[in-house]
Amino acid sequence: MNSESQKVLLAVDDPVMVRRRDRRMLKDRIVRRMMGVGGVGVVVAIMLIFFYLVYEVYPLLHSAEIGKSSEYSLSVAPTDKALDYLIDEQVELAFRYGDSGELTAFNVKTGEVTNRFELPVPEGVTVSSYTNSGVEGALAAVGLSNGSVIVFQPEFKVSFPNDVRKITAALSYPLGESPIFISDDHSALKKLAFQSNEDGTTLVGWQGGATLSILRLEIEESFLDDEVTLERYEATVNQQLGEIDYLLLDEQQRILYIANLVGELHEYAVSDLDMLDQPQKIQLTAEGEQLTSLRFLTGYISLLVGKSSGEVSQWFHVRDEQGVPKLRAIRSFMNQNGAVTAIAAEHFRKGFVTLGENGMLGLFHTTAQQKLLTEKVSGKSLTHLIFAPRANALLLAAAGGKLQLWMVENEHPEISWSSLWDEVWYESYDKPEYLWQSSSSSDDFEPKFSLTPLAFGTLKAAFYAMMVAIPIAIFGAIYTAYFMAPRLRQVVKPTIEIMEALPTVILGFLAGLWLAPALEDNLVGVFSLLIILPVGILFFSWFWQRLPRKVQDLVAEGWQPLLIFPVVMFLGWLSFALSQPVEAIFFGGDIRNWLTNDMGIPFDQRNSIVVGVAMGFAVIPTIFSMTEDAVFSVPKHLTFGSLALGATPWQTMTKVVILTASPGIFSAVMIGFGRAVGETMIVLMATGNTPIMDFSIFQGMRTLAANIAVEMPEAEVASTHFRILFLAALVLFGFTFIFNTAAEVIRQRLRDKYSSL
Repeated sequence: MNSESQKVLLAVDDPVMVRRRDRRMLKDRIVRRMMGVGGVGVVVAIMLIFFYLVYEVYPLLHSAEIGKSSEYSLSVAPTDKALDYLIDEQVELAFRYGDSGELTAFNVKTGEVTNRFELPVPEGVTVSSYTNSGVEGALAAVGLSNGSVIVFQPEFKVSFPNDVRKITAALSYPLGESPIFISDDHSALKKLAFQSNEDGTTLVGWQGGATLSILRLEIEESFLDDEVTLERYEATVNQQLGEIDYLLLDEQQRILYIANLVGELHEYAVSDLDMLDQPQKIQLTAEGEQLTSLRFLTGYISLLVGKSSGEVSQWFHVRDEQGVPKLRAIRSFMNQNGAVTAIAAEHFRKGFVTLGENGMLGLFHTTAQQKLLTEKVSGKSLTHLIFAPRANALLLAAAGGKLQLWMVENEHPEISWSSLWDEVWYESYDKPEYLWQSSSSSDDFEPKFSLTPLAFGTLKAAFYAMMVAIPIAIFGAIYTAYFMAPRLRQVVKPTIEIMEALPTVILGFLAGLWLAPALEDNLVGVFSLLIILPVGILFFSWFWQRLPRKVQDLVAEGWQPLLIFPVVMFLGWLSFALSQPVEAIFFGGDIRNWLTNDMGIPFDQRNSIVVGVAMGFAVIPTIFSMTEDAVFSVPKHLTFGSLALGATPWQTMTKVVILTASPGIFSAVMIGFGRAVGETMIVLMATGNTPIMDFSIFQGMRTLAANIAVEMPEAEVASTHFRILFLAALVLFGFTFIFNTAAEVIRQRLRDKYSSL
């Protein structure tokens, strides 16, 4: 054994070297385990986020359920026919209105009578008709056989004796206990309609024949002593109406609907009693069908039309080609087996329940355009169908005082595939549209939960941001990595990467308060820049190539960007300096007005241009850094070999370097796109936050992320709105997952394809 071999053996067996080797191996194992735990932890964290989103969204998928709670007979006189019922909000007490003038308050779960009230019906006079004020039915009125009307209001008063909630029944008379005569004709009122609000009350009565009497009581308040008086305004409608079976007045006391069993509807505009126009006539039923039920949907905008065929159709006003609003059938729902005998609308949502003549009950929702459930509840003896105010209970009444209480579980009826992703024809709109409007000041508001404009806005914002970011970031990264001088690269790359540390809230703040007004004032300059800047740079490059070689050698290879920088600044200044003169010459000094009025293109100050510039600025560092690393990491032997074979630097870059770096470049683009899709603060502050379906660069948008940030703090926990926001987060999660998965698949294919270079 020679001396060199002995030295190697001594070095291997040296205890110090052995300890160092063992420590290195131990550190390697620890780091390997830590990296593995970290990777698994990231996957677990992402999966936990996914499952939490699914957990919050899952209740939206629950179907409606209904079950009988109790059944009993109410203690009433056998000859007392029920006119209507009313349930309190807590589903504890209920009122029964009898045609004898007696109101019975009872426990809605047991049928135990708690109070009885008598309406002040004059002696010798009987109740001949009944109506309530609409969906909620809190205000009601009875028409009497002498042509007068009594308006009454059942009440449920809540008290807390000994800190225990107690609900008691009461009765009040908003217009006084004395009967009110609608007209001078004292014959019995066969049909009655009325509405009342803070401005006054309108009563409409039909006593047979061709005359319809209208009485309006308006509140007049004195400015001197605050005394309130009621002013009477009377009118009559003389038409050949025939038999009247349904008489409805909308909540605003503007439109009166008159219908008969054959489905003929007469619509009167009664907002001005001195100008009663000729009625519009609409046929609600097809030939051979009969009208079996007619009532308002909550909000008093839509009519629910029940037919003998079992179909229920929704009608509301839509403007025709001349701009005249006319009733139109919007959608229909089919109950099973038999004519629709009763319809009850929810008090605060756009749902309703129907009862067929064979006892088949159907639960529907108009906006979602879906049947939620059907249930066989009873035979043909049912006469009334009443919804509790919170739509969590149904009271079914049969002849003779027999009642059934059914409990309803229907938390999220507004949700269906069509209401989330398809065009929906909302009330008061002239056509189906994609809309997001989650709240309103009105209790009977129709929520608009279409996610389509939000998803569209998300992709739109990301598209315009990438239009700005991709060319600047990728071309800049290629030049920096392949052509730029090393010393200049050491300054440029860290500078751009520092841009990524800028908080997006600052970028959004600057975009909304400074950039948006600046671009609006210099809109012509912005578009001029797109032409002047590339043309100017090309001209300068051509001019530089024509200079003598001695002049070109004054600037070392790779330092030419320092020459371009002042040229770019000058061209940018020139574009904006020419903005006002060009705008004055070609656009009358106001390009925004020209776009809106002459071209018919709406203009919003906080638009896609602002978002594209601001968000593109935020995404550029991510794409630039990853692309630059990918290009710079291309093995040098590939570039040297290409150059050695006679290829020019440009040919080497396009045919070898970019192809080899393409997996990394593609990953950079997809990661930048993912950041743009999930960006919140910039689109929140730099756009008008309008959820519209418009790809115009002059319009804003609302993204999924921005919508969640805006509305989540105000959403009621566990409400439909709350869970739809989580659904929006799940959709956003799905977007990023799909794009990242597709990006990884494509990246691997590119790597396999060009790995042999």
